[in-house]
Amino acid sequence: MPQEVPPRHGSAAYLILGSAQLAVGAAAIFARFALSGAQPLAVSALRLLIASAILFGFGFAQRATPGRKLSRTEQLGLFLGGLLLAAHFTGWIWSLKYTTVAVSTLLVTTTPLWTTLYDATVLKRRFGAPVWVAYATAAAGLILVVGVRASPPPVPGHQWLGIGLALFGSVAIGAYFTLIRNVRGDLGTRRIVTATYGWAALILAIAALAARQPPPPAGASVAWFGVVAMALVSQLLGHTALNASLRWFSPNAIAMTTLLEPVFAAILAAAIFRERLSLAAVAGGALLLASIGVVLQQELNGGTPRAGGSTAA
Repeated sequence: MPQEVPPRHGSAAYLILGSAQLAVGAAAIFARFALSGAQPLAVSALRLLIASAILFGFGFAQRATPGRKLSRTEQLGLFLGGLLLAAHFTGWIWSLKYTTVAVSTLLVTTTPLWTTLYDATVLKRRFGAPVWVAYATAAAGLILVVGVRASPPPVPGHQWLGIGLALFGSVAIGAYFTLIRNVRGDLGTRRIVTATYGWAALILAIAALAARQPPPPAGASVAWFGVVAMALVSQLLGHTALNASLRWFSPNAIAMTTLLEPVFAAILAAAIFRERLSLAAVAGGALLLASIGVVLQQELNGGTPRAGGSTAA
């Protein structure tokens, strides 16, 4: 049965959804600011520590009665979800040191390709020809994107490392989505997010301490602005608005709009950091986005309500 699409309520719904995607798309810009004063593990840890503290405080203030006790399987699933979330943020934020904002954000939004590939190879779910044509198109687009020279990143000479880290971040968040899909049960979104963010924050804090990656210096205002903006604007406001948009749009429709994230990021990076992309990279990006769009559209037609977009923010 086709997925029922929630009713839309005028221009306000589109404004909220568009603002959410803009907030999420700006995450790479904020991350680049944060990296001006700290290393990736520290930046990732601080972002999630701030967001987790707010979520824990909000939940404590609003929860009148505690939720049911979690089973050991659920506890393990939420811990592994936090581990995957930590891997996602570390890979993606680290990639911004070695490649451009546009390339990093584009590659990390390829998550629907990996989750669909998992469904096809592991779960033996059958897909039609359009999906496999989309994969061939995505491969061509990926070759164009990674095979051209772009504006130099903060640490030049390591483009392939940046590309690999961005793709690692994409695969990690895809694994997170797949795991949480199986763990969810009757757990609410807030409980899942609070738990996984908390575990991810703890894991990243320990990793940052072990790697001797301290927070930005107290006087590094640009770096601290980036950290706080990622936590408040992209993480909390952006994703909260995306969740609110589910009142008016289907999960698949929202997943489709995540294709705007690399576009917003590229425009902002060009304006702020003077990053430029070649025509070949733009063409490759268009092929990648088109292929992701086809995969998400096939999900919609198949009636499986899965939001497989990026959470790079």
